[in-house]
Amino acid sequence: MPQHALVESETGEVLAAMPCYLKNHSQGEYVFDHGWAEAYERAGGNYYPKLQASIPFTPVTGPRLLVREGVKTNAAREALVAGGIELARRRNASSLHITFPTEAEWKFLTGLGLLARTDRQFHWLNNGYKSFDDFLSALSSRKRKAIARERREALEGVEILRLTGSDLTEEVWDAFFDFYMDTGMRKWGRPYLNREFFSIVSAVMADRIVLVMARRTGSWIAGALNFLGAQTIYGRYWGAIEHRPFLHFEVCYYQAIEYAIEHGLVRVEAGAQGPHKLARGYVPVTTYSAHYIADPGLRKAIADYLAQERRYVRTEAEELAAMAPFRKNDTP
Repeated sequence: MPQHALVESETGEVLAAMPCYLKNHSQGEYVFDHGWAEAYERAGGNYYPKLQASIPFTPVTGPRLLVREGVKTNAAREALVAGGIELARRRNASSLHITFPTEAEWKFLTGLGLLARTDRQFHWLNNGYKSFDDFLSALSSRKRKAIARERREALEGVEILRLTGSDLTEEVWDAFFDFYMDTGMRKWGRPYLNREFFSIVSAVMADRIVLVMARRTGSWIAGALNFLGAQTIYGRYWGAIEHRPFLHFEVCYYQAIEYAIEHGLVRVEAGAQGPHKLARGYVPVTTYSAHYIADPGLRKAIADYLAQERRYVRTEAEELAAMAPFRKNDTP
């Protein structure tokens, strides 16, 4: 349920905004708090509803505290956070979660006393490559050969198409939705997007979609949904109804890298999780979230947990970065 927080002038002009949603579950967030909810429920509390400041279903870093140009930024941000906390109280929500803000916003939020959380994703960074082969040349010989072999095997007898704009027909979306449901049921247990979602998003932003589809003997067998930003291609959902070695890597990762190079994009954000992306040229990047927990007991327990988690995330990121497949002088 949309519950956006606004800061308005005396004349009703919107000066700042924080997009918020009242939720009775924790699906589609990619900052996982299911353990917090279960612990609080066992202790006799009600974790839901909760208030979420985010882009729904989208693990993409971006501004969450939106301030009109010319307005005093910090004062407006403080008002938004105070308003969000008051809104949580009025809605009997256990908490306010601001997920995937920018690092600068995260530091501001935690400076106000919200609990600090970090995580990591894997992004591919364009180091001025002119072609996919140019990118491969930056990798160690062993990794370069492994990727070349994966692509050969994945593409044997398979045709890859990148569809956008008017190419995105209802027949194509029907096929992709079958992939999404089949893979989602096996991987997540219950996919949360319905078929209508894909028609709606295609109708309103088809030119910002790149749907990579794989076809064998005239039939669609797999696909990956990507969205375009000004400088980034964002990988979102993947699915397949036929298992083929390395096809997932080709459709999701290598095609996105090729597209980014061809169109001069600076990065590929391939979504949440996935250390297997490291061997494909994606490097660890820190992501952030900030959390207000109303109950003092739950807040203290989560604060203790997050202190340990941040240390783990930092150590893991350092170890993963050292394992990047690039030659020593070519790391992005």
